Amino acid sequence: MATTGLSEQIKPRRALSLQRREWIAGYLFASPFIIGFLLFTVYPMLYSIYLVFHKWDLLSPPRFTGLSNIVQLFTDPKASLALYNTAYYTLLAVPVQIVISFLLALALSRPLLLRNLYRAGFYMPIILPLVASAVVWQRVFHPEYGILNEALGWLGIPPQPWLFTKDQAKLAFVIMSFSMIGRQMVIFIAGLANIPESVLEAASIDGAGSLRRLLSIVVPLMTPLILYNAVIAVVNSFQIFIPALIMTQGGPEDATLFSVLYIYRQGFEYFNMGYAAALAWELFVIVIGFTIAQFYLSRRFVHYEN
Repeated sequence: MATTGLSEQIKPRRALSLQRREWIAGYLFASPFIIGFLLFTVYPMLYSIYLVFHKWDLLSPPRFTGLSNIVQLFTDPKASLALYNTAYYTLLAVPVQIVISFLLALALSRPLLLRNLYRAGFYMPIILPLVASAVVWQRVFHPEYGILNEALGWLGIPPQPWLFTKDQAKLAFVIMSFSMIGRQMVIFIAGLANIPESVLEAASIDGAGSLRRLLSIVVPLMTPLILYNAVIAVVNSFQIFIPALIMTQGGPEDATLFSVLYIYRQGFEYFNMGYAAALAWELFVIVIGFTIAQFYLSRRFVHYEN
């Protein structure tokens, strides 16, 4: 009896010891990511909060300035202009990106000749370095030798100074963003492949045409992916930086001075790291706000099968 009682006490201890060893092993395997995340993400974010209340030029020690950087956010006209340019680009580019990528996914989900080649071609710009892509697009928009003006000339439209006027520079960046829809297209293609054929066949037997099946079955079932692509596209659009830095450097007349480019200038050109940190946190709050608003407004429109 004593031996039985002792063995019953040892079993939970062994189970607990095994569970502890599994936890330790798991954390050891995950430690490279955890350490990197703490050092290169969490610590910089916490330190940037500290810098919001300081003035620092990267050379001298940070000097406490209270709320002066936050006050400057609401009085700096260029900060407001950068936010306006970013919002203009986002609100104009993202909806069109979603529509084009969805239509491409519908087309490339059908049995077409060389379908995989087309898919790869539309996805290719995603894997290209942003610097190389920006240089190529700078050449595309060249007022004299650009391929876009060459194509417009075939239609009888005179050459346009795309990157040299305020309104056309913004439009040029919106046009350029359409080349990056490959990621959204691939996600839509995967979602379309998961729609049950039996549902579409049943609707067809009931007399629903192609357009009716698209609007009543395909689009509702794809709304979770539409929401996902919209959220990711908004976040990426608010972070546009490298094309503006290389192609226009924020010009002409600050027409392409986007928020991240202005943060870069304040931090690494003007060496005003405290104000740059305040601008970064302002952008972070705005992006989080947009994301929450998208989830809130989509509750009535997003359809989940379960």
